[in-house]
Amino acid sequence: MEPTASGTDPTQPDPTPPDPTHLDDRLAHWAAVDPDGEALSYLGRTWTWREWDDRVRRLAGALRSWGIGRGDVVGSLDKNHPATVELTFAAASLGAATAIFNWRLAGEEVDYVVNDSGARLLLVGTELMPLVESLSDRLTAVERIVTVTPEGGEDDQYESALAAAAPAPRGRDVTPDDVCLVMYSSGTTGHPKGVMLTQRNVLEHTRHAHDGWSFEPGDKNMVSMPLFHVGGSSYVQFGVHDGVPTVMTREPDGASLAGAIMAGANRTFLVPAVLAQVLQSGPDAIALFGRLKTYCYGASPMPLPLLRAAMDAWPETDFIQVYGLTEVCGVITHLMPDEHREALATGREERLTSAGRLLPEAELRVVDPATLADVPTGEHGELWFRTPQTMKGYLNRPEATAEVITEDGWLRTGDMGKVDADGYVYVEDRLKDMIISGGENIYSPEVERVLAEHPGVAEVAVIGVPDDRWGEVVKAVVTRAPGAEVTEDELVTHAREHLAHFKCPRSVDFVTEMPRNPTGKILKRDLRRQYWEGHDRSVI
Repeated sequence: MEPTASGTDPTQPDPTPPDPTHLDDRLAHWAAVDPDGEALSYLGRTWTWREWDDRVRRLAGALRSWGIGRGDVVGSLDKNHPATVELTFAAASLGAATAIFNWRLAGEEVDYVVNDSGARLLLVGTELMPLVESLSDRLTAVERIVTVTPEGGEDDQYESALAAAAPAPRGRDVTPDDVCLVMYSSGTTGHPKGVMLTQRNVLEHTRHAHDGWSFEPGDKNMVSMPLFHVGGSSYVQFGVHDGVPTVMTREPDGASLAGAIMAGANRTFLVPAVLAQVLQSGPDAIALFGRLKTYCYGASPMPLPLLRAAMDAWPETDFIQVYGLTEVCGVITHLMPDEHREALATGREERLTSAGRLLPEAELRVVDPATLADVPTGEHGELWFRTPQTMKGYLNRPEATAEVITEDGWLRTGDMGKVDADGYVYVEDRLKDMIISGGENIYSPEVERVLAEHPGVAEVAVIGVPDDRWGEVVKAVVTRAPGAEVTEDELVTHAREHLAHFKCPRSVDFVTEMPRNPTGKILKRDLRRQYWEGHDRSVI
């Protein structure tokens, strides 16, 4: 048959991707349009789009044969592995959700999240099986455990299950509003909460967070953030959405990242701490990371000195800052590459401390947390967002859901910040982390930015500590720059040269290493704990 006037062959699939409505739509599309194209590589193994889609369909068949259906939850406990992504796609095609658990949790924590999720099936990395076996009598909802190895092979239960399964299509009763992911919060207070994200939420996030940048022919997307974090499980969707190859690393260590870049990966999302490590690793590492076209960063603030050094080291790399929450699938604001460069070129470096502007279809309010009234432009308040990316709610916690999602759909983030006249959002602190000294509100990032400018400071975290007169006062916890001998008096003096005295630290503690969560975020609650123990009031 002759091609049509448009130049396309009607016997072949349309290469233009339709807007997806279900999570597996784009995977199926690329399997039809580009079946032999590279889709995914991991630890020396590579799959085409047709092979990857077939694996997902076979896994759906296996899940169905095991009794998994709409409304069920399955779980994954492993380091980064394609099987976790395949499980997410396959379960979603049956209307089930995948709970991805933090593999670094202690036994009691794993016990809690697995039972809280109600997971009927658990995919477990073989190196984590001793932990799961020690909990076997407590995981009462788990009916089946399937082990998976990093390398695959004949002894891999997961691979054997795929090989034996018959492919299954998407369930006819599956809707875009079915929950497809349960991502557990970091549990800064009490037990972590399971954030329920629907297929629609994830697809909206992929579309909106992709606004303003795109992949080009020959690009490869590097996925190294942990999949148990929204920065991993949401970011992996970008390569699938655009039909470009994904290079997945098992962990975000230096050797794995270098290997992925040498394999052609040139777009990625990572935490700022990775940049600091690369810049300290010498010219070879710096040159290698210069191959990245896009470096998207978030999950923790980027100190201005580090950002300046990174932009100077990699002038051809596009830097994108993102801010968000698990409750909105990840990103809700972004600061784009041209805005980074313009801020430096025009001397408006304060803009680099912003989180950028809203994604499409998102709304923002800045609200006085006491009166719930909107504050004027430029004044501080709690950041509220309304977006189609907003979670369905917290699993098994309707009261907690009602506390953060208003009846008219606004998500109360617990983050304090402001928005300027140009729409740039500045995230100042967590509501619970805000320091109130003598009735004055002090936002730790403002103090941290000033202290980070001192050449003797490698990293700084500012916290509030108890004080009999003022309620609490400012303390800085600092790691010194290599070879530096900066003192407490020097840093306090430096702060007083740039800030009102009530904002300046009354004391400075020096540490060799900051406590961090698995994504690299500094755990301020751990820093505060030693100072607040034994006090009637506690802010940890």
